[in-house]
Amino acid sequence: MTIALFGATGRTGRRVLERLLDAGHEVRVLVRTPSKLQRSDARLAVIQGDVTDPGAVAETIAGTEAVVSVFGQVKGSSRTVQAEGTRTIVEAMKRLGVRRLVTLSGGGLRDSHDRPKAADKIIVVLLKLLSGHVLADAQGHLEVLKASGLEWTVVRGPRLTEKPGTGNYRVGWVGVDAGTQVSRDDLATFIVTQIDDRSFVHAMPFVSQ
Repeated sequence: MTIALFGATGRTGRRVLERLLDAGHEVRVLVRTPSKLQRSDARLAVIQGDVTDPGAVAETIAGTEAVVSVFGQVKGSSRTVQAEGTRTIVEAMKRLGVRRLVTLSGGGLRDSHDRPKAADKIIVVLLKLLSGHVLADAQGHLEVLKASGLEWTVVRGPRLTEKPGTGNYRVGWVGVDAGTQVSRDDLATFIVTQIDDRSFVHAMPFVSQ
């Protein structure tokens, strides 16, 4: 397949890129600083630009069959960058006829399947106090997805670690068959599986170990 990837230079994004290329996919990435890419490949097309630029986003998505979006808040970014970027991606996908979109967020977003325990509720309170704008931006991106009419899935995770992936992880919901951390390697592996897997269309599976 040909996949559009947004957020390829991030700590999780670069792992997603590796797995996509290793699986034989053609990948089109949009990055602000191409020199930050840690992988070069004949099947990798690099477009320089910003995720809120409609032209650059459309160029990245053109000719693809699915979109993976793992970008988020970074130092110096807009406080609504995830919502704004997701809106730009969704609008381009609609124009170009691309239906499948997989995005990444944290456990602060809630799904109807969640059964948050006391500790989960405390974490959300702390998130609102310490980085409320990040949670609000994630919620904004979710609202864009819900209104999009696309086949979207939001992959959620708890605390992300740099530990090597094991291939052993749980897919559940907050408070249901869920742990408190997951390696970025294993999270990236699951994200890539969701391109073809339609089990979680319009849902937000929680991946942990």
